[in-house]
Amino acid sequence: MGGAAPRRSAPAGYYGLPVLHRPHWKWLVISYFFFGGIAGASYVVASLADLAGGRANARIARAGRYLSFAALLPCPPLLILDLGRPERFLHMLRVVKLRSPMSLGTWGLLLFSACSALAALGQAARDGLLPTRSLPRPLGAVPARAVGLLGTVPALFISGYTGVLLAATAVPLWTKSYLLLGPLFLASALSSAAAALTALLALWPGTPRAALERLARIERLALGTELALLLAERLVLGRTIARPLAEGHTGRVLRAVVGGGLLLPLALHALARPASGLAGRAGALASSLLALAGGFGLRYVVVMAGHASADDPAATFALTRGAASEPPAQ
Repeated sequence: MGGAAPRRSAPAGYYGLPVLHRPHWKWLVISYFFFGGIAGASYVVASLADLAGGRANARIARAGRYLSFAALLPCPPLLILDLGRPERFLHMLRVVKLRSPMSLGTWGLLLFSACSALAALGQAARDGLLPTRSLPRPLGAVPARAVGLLGTVPALFISGYTGVLLAATAVPLWTKSYLLLGPLFLASALSSAAAALTALLALWPGTPRAALERLARIERLALGTELALLLAERLVLGRTIARPLAEGHTGRVLRAVVGGGLLLPLALHALARPASGLAGRAGALASSLLALAGGFGLRYVVVMAGHASADDPAATFALTRGAASEPPAQ
């Protein structure tokens, strides 16, 4: 509660002070949310493709394991840099707090990192990419399907827990939509992972058409789910709390995300099949890049709109007093 020095940019609360402390999370955490979501969701897609079997699914599984590990690599440095001191991350490994999303997230990231690394190194060993004097044979002998199943639960957790982490704060915009942020981040992670895999496989010679078509279905389903969840969030929040999503800089960015990162990729999917020749693959690549930009933009909007929500006393009062306290429409 208000105990910090007043900020000139914040609306007045009690005695000229903001009611809440503004969250410090910025680009480091936004980037972690983005890369962590892709890492977890691409692992899930790879595991499901491996279970389904077939040549097309084998190509998806192979690319998904590599993408998962590559997207995971920047996550620990981003978290450590945001904490400010590396030892703080190590201190979080000393205990497990089941009621703390941050504690569970740390352990979930640790478990998922082990599974993702093992899956990627095993794939590299089977592909003959590791030096012959390293451990390619033992790694290649590790059953890929078992590793995929073992890591699927922590991968799903990593993909969506960041939304739950935001909702566990006192920020009105986040806590009022606590039931929706986790599913929203999970759907966005799946659309971003499918888009990234589509972009990789569209440029990978010899990729079967069926692989691109299956990824396109995943991407369309995830994008449609994102749109539905965003609409539901606006309805749940109410006019006062949802103000940062409708007005100002974050409102403009959200409209760009919805138009260019969700609706336009869906339109491109409807106009051209991703497997229909060079033009189709170019369209798939374009829609994938737009969806990736939309996935990053969505996390930017949610985090930065949370800053504005914490600075707005009216949002806090609307949250604590209920919808009846909201001012009438102008």
